[in-house]
Order: sequence, then structure tokens, then C-alpha cells
Amino acid sequence: MHQASADRPTYSRGRTVVIVAGIMMSLFMASMEATVIATAMPTIVTELGGLSIYSWAFSAYMLTSTCVVPVYGKLSDLYGRRPVYGAAMALFIGGSALCGLATSMEQLVFFRALQGIGAGGVLPLAFIIIGDIFSFEQRARMQGFFAGVWGVSSIIGPLLGGFLVDQASWPWVFYVNVPPGFLALGLVWFGLRDDLARQAGVEVDYWGAILLMVGVVVLLLGLNDLGSTQGMVLVAVALAILAVLYVVERRSANPVLPLALFRDRLFATGTLHGLTAGAAMFGSLSYVPLFIQSVQGTSATEAGTTLTPMMLGWVVASVVGGRLLLRMGYRTVALAGMSSLTLGALLLALLGAHASRVEIMAYLSMMGIGMGLSIPAFLIAVQSSVPRQQLGTATSTLQFSRSMGGTLGVAVMGVYLTVSLAAGLTARGLDPAGVSLNSLMEPADAGAALIGPLREAMAGAVNGVFVIAFIAAALGLVTTAFAPSGRIGKPTARPGKPVEAAVSSPLAPKA
Repeated sequence: MHQASADRPTYSRGRTVVIVAGIMMSLFMASMEATVIATAMPTIVTELGGLSIYSWAFSAYMLTSTCVVPVYGKLSDLYGRRPVYGAAMALFIGGSALCGLATSMEQLVFFRALQGIGAGGVLPLAFIIIGDIFSFEQRARMQGFFAGVWGVSSIIGPLLGGFLVDQASWPWVFYVNVPPGFLALGLVWFGLRDDLARQAGVEVDYWGAILLMVGVVVLLLGLNDLGSTQGMVLVAVALAILAVLYVVERRSANPVLPLALFRDRLFATGTLHGLTAGAAMFGSLSYVPLFIQSVQGTSATEAGTTLTPMMLGWVVASVVGGRLLLRMGYRTVALAGMSSLTLGALLLALLGAHASRVEIMAYLSMMGIGMGLSIPAFLIAVQSSVPRQQLGTATSTLQFSRSMGGTLGVAVMGVYLTVSLAAGLTARGLDPAGVSLNSLMEPADAGAALIGPLREAMAGAVNGVFVIAFIAAALGLVTTAFAPSGRIGKPTARPGKPVEAAVSSPLAPKA
């Protein structure tokens, strides 16, 4: 089932199947967690309150899971894959259980951050372990397999979230992770050996990781209160911290952020693409359920089904895009994807309050297709253009950029939503402090005269959020156009290195 190499331990077929099954289950849970909460959040916020920090339930998870990605990779090189994977899974499972026990929105945000610290290790370690077990060629052939697992979980997530909220209670959205989490941990723990490749003498860039996390947290706090003096001060402090981070990373032997790679045009455009596309996609994903439930008055389950075409389009496009990369340049595929994403975001931004769910589903599917075509194109191109010893760093940085884009996008959109909703309510003669989101979620609790103005104000606020998503997608399209042209070539050996460890002329110029 696999091919041994000098630095790759040999596993029996049975042991390999056990490890892959555990890894697949890990990926399933981690990717489902990004969507399962979206349809539950409107209900959660009506019970726990805290609409003003609504976006932090998403941002806290995305922030922590993003910032720890590079650190987990280096820790696994130092201490081995199995103990680091076990620690990440323990944090993810524990954080999930605590989220279900939360009694306030502040507690939920804190436990989501803890859950994210675990998830930030599960995702990259899954691909690192797969890289230890399989060769580059075998991983390429299995790409559709992993895309399928991610896609199925992404489709099931919104449906499961809506179903659990409607039929049970919202804590089960988090409790559902616990049993399969323990099973996945057991499979990998007992299947994986500790003799996977370790790099002696590798130093973890702890100062870089700390500065990165603190800088981004302070930046998000500033963005969340951007209209005040305090918010502006926090943004200025964040920029100063990030400036110090730049200096530290330039001097670090193993920086969390690989500054040298950013001099490569392909890597730089791929990273900017991740930031902009992530903001557009994850921002829309987070606020579409709010629009469906609060403006159109549907259930959480119906809101979940509305997201399904987006995920389905993403999965199908990922499979098709992989085939297209063998026939045409990666920039062509990425541009086609970003065009679809931008057009879908534009049509979503033009929606009215009474738009049909079929329209929304169609536009979301266009956005999903766009992500499915553009993300693998950049990922495979970048992976093909860097030496093997930088493959993990380059891959995790692309993932970092996409997650960071989503985190910043959701935060900025949350600020806009809060400010715009308050302004809309005030313009309609309503006191924002005296209006509860529960009035929209449960119309029977509010008078008929109040529902109309409430929905109009919410519709206007969410529509502005979708406009921000369109702007981000358009910037991503422009960025993609600046990527160097080329086609993915087959890896060939460089002097003194095996075929698998290096790439020579990986992006063959077009004729």
C-alpha cells in the first residue's frame, strides 16, 4: 500500500489502514466543527445572550487554531508525531465538552478558543503524518480521498447542527465530537510508532508564536471596537507588535512565518489569495445562517440545508480541478475559480430580504466552486515549487493565511453587523439596547408591528456583510491575476538528492 524510503518507517497494510482511519476521522471532526456551529449560533445567542460578541464564537476558534499551526509542526519534529497529536486531540475533545457546558457567551468564547488550540494541531498533524507514511505520488493519488472526507463532513455539518438544535439542544453540537474523538485518538495512538522522522536540534520559535498570537488578538480586539478611541489604540498597539514580530522572524533560525519564502512570487500570491478568499468564504459561511433564520424566519435545519450546495460545489470542484491541473496552467484554473467566487459573492450582495432560498443556494454553490478550484491549484503549485525540507512550512503557512483571512473577515464583518444593525434600529425609532435577537428568532414573542422593522434592519446589516465578502473576493481575483504562469511538472531529482525530496523546474513554462 505504500512505498518505503530511507527516512520513512515501514508499516504493514493493516497498521496503515488503522492510522489512516484515525486520521480521516480527525479530519472529519475538525472540518465539521467549522460548519456545524454556524446553524446553531442564532439559537445559542438567544439563550446565552451576547449578540455583541456573536462573531467571537467563530473568531476565537479560528484565531487560536490558526496561530498554533506552525508551532505544532515544529513540536512534532522535536518530540515525535504521536505525543503531539495526542495532546492536540485531548485539547480538542476537552474543549468540545466544555463548550457544551457553557452557561454564558463569554464562557463559550473562551472554551471555543481552547477547542481551537486543539484543532490547530489536529489539521496540520494529520497531513504531516500522512506525509510520513506515503510518498508524494501516493499522496497525490489520495487527494480526492481526503477531499471527499472533508466535503462529506462539511455537508453534514450544517445539517447536523440544525438537526441537533431543532430536535435536541444546542450543547449536543459540541458533545457530538467527544465519542469519535476518543476513537480517532485511540486508532492513531496505537497504530502510529514513535520512530517517525525527528529533526534533532530544531528550535521552536516560541517568541515568534507568542508575538503572532498576541498581535492578532490585540488587532481583533481593536477591530471589534473600531469606532472608539480605545479601539484605535489597540489597532496601533497590534501593528507595533507585528512590527516587532517581523524583526524577530528575520533573526530566527526557524521562524514561525517563513519570511524568505515570501520573496517568491508564487508563494506570495498564494498567501494573499488565502487571506482574501478565506475572508470572503468564511465570512459568508458565518452569516448566511443568521440571514436565513432572522430575516426569512426559517428553522436552523433549513438554514443548514442552504449551506449544503456551497460545500458540495467545493468538493466536486476540488476533484475536477485536480484533473484540470494536469492539462492546463494552475493560474488558469485558479482564475476560473476566483471568477466564480467573486461572481457568487456579488450576486449574494445584491440579494433582497425576500430572496428565495434557491437563489441563495445557487450563489453559494458558485462560491464553493470557486474555492474548490482555486485553493488546490495554489496548494499543489506551491508544494511543487519548494524543497521537501520546506514543504511543511509552506503548506502550513498557506493554511495559516486562509484561516487568518477567515478570522479577520468574520471579525470585520461582525463589527459592521453590530454598528449597522444599531443604526438601522435607531433609524426605525427603536432602541438597540432594548431589542433582543430572540424577537426575530421567535416572532410569537414580539408584536407584529415590531417584526417588520427588526427584519428590515437585520436585512440591511447582513447585506452590508455580504458586500464586504464581495470586496474581499474581488481583491482575491486581482491577486490571482498577478501569480506567475506555469504548469505543474513531475518531480525530478537534483544532484545528491532523491527524486522525492526535491523538485527541479516544478513549474514548467508554458509553450
